[in-house]
Amino acid sequence: MTEQTERSLARRSLAEPSGTGQRPRGGVSGAVDDDLDAVTEEAGGGMADGTAGGMAGYGAASVPGTVPPPLTEPRPLGEPRTWPRDFTDRLTAPLPGVRAVARIAREGKLRPAPQTLQQIQQLPFEPGPMPDAGPSTVALTWAGHASWIVRIGGLTVLTDPVWSRKILGTPPRVTPVGVRWEDLPAIDAVVISHNHYDHLDAPTLKRLPRETPLLLPAGLAVWARRRGFTQVTDLDWWEAVELPGPGGPVRIDFVPAHHWSKRTLTDTCRSLWGGWMLTAPDGRRIHFAGDTGYGHWFEEIGRRYRDIDLALLPIGAYDPRWMLRPVHTDPEEAVRACGDLGARCLVPMHWATFLLSAEPPLEPLHRVRAAWTAAGRPQSDLWDLAVGASRVLPER
Repeated sequence: MTEQTERSLARRSLAEPSGTGQRPRGGVSGAVDDDLDAVTEEAGGGMADGTAGGMAGYGAASVPGTVPPPLTEPRPLGEPRTWPRDFTDRLTAPLPGVRAVARIAREGKLRPAPQTLQQIQQLPFEPGPMPDAGPSTVALTWAGHASWIVRIGGLTVLTDPVWSRKILGTPPRVTPVGVRWEDLPAIDAVVISHNHYDHLDAPTLKRLPRETPLLLPAGLAVWARRRGFTQVTDLDWWEAVELPGPGGPVRIDFVPAHHWSKRTLTDTCRSLWGGWMLTAPDGRRIHFAGDTGYGHWFEEIGRRYRDIDLALLPIGAYDPRWMLRPVHTDPEEAVRACGDLGARCLVPMHWATFLLSAEPPLEPLHRVRAAWTAAGRPQSDLWDLAVGASRVLPER
């Protein structure tokens, strides 16, 4: 294949979601104006080991009206994998370029307006004891941002754990961590959505025993093993593993998201990004979306994974929309995504912790409550937890 043909294919893969031939729903691609530079023209290939989760299969079932494929067989834990050089072909919108950064700096919309900062004192913070969790318990405790303590099937799983007071390039957290580290139960596994510093926090992971199982996006296993972790599994979209638990196996699937990855100046999209689906032995399901914009993947996830009980969706870091729409859902989009997933309950996250963008600190909560009401959904199904609070999902 010639270099010119490779670049043409790369441009085409960025213009359309792979395997669908359709633009993402909700204006995810078209909303970013010409202040955004084009993404790099160098696109990676599919999975090098040719398994079902690779480029040949990850979007092939997303044609509306088709029968969803069966869930994949769980892969072995700790399996060594070979991945493509990068995952640029998985992007569903262009990445911000120099002009976009210059524009946002010129407009001064990097943080909330000073007159709104008094709202920080009103952010909900209600730390309390975590509920007792037996083999049949499904429960959540919000530590802040995208960090949850998930109790499922007798296991304790952390999502995107960030216990640091400050992360690189961001002001210190505005609410304390909802659960003290020393109060955590033994951790049975950690899931990471992508490698941005507010989701993959090295100082927090260093607190864990090195034999703690880490479940990571494709391409991140090397990063974890270099830091001494011995039970590391990285997955492609639609792949899964099972963790043995006292209530039976807990299945954990890696699913797509509308986002991107970057940790240094030279590793843009060198690892994958996504969310996680946790399924209890009795079939109850939690979708942890990680970090994502709104788009077609929510409907496809809901088509493949029926009867989702809880959708943990981001509602903050969305202003200005011209720049952040492709990668961060706003509160109204989170409600819409919950409907696309077919999930019964919405659990808002990714707000009230780090001030990453320009919306007033309390605005995400007010807007998600209004959007939920406007959608006619029961108030009891909006789990708008305070930082540090917990809630138990009833058995079916």
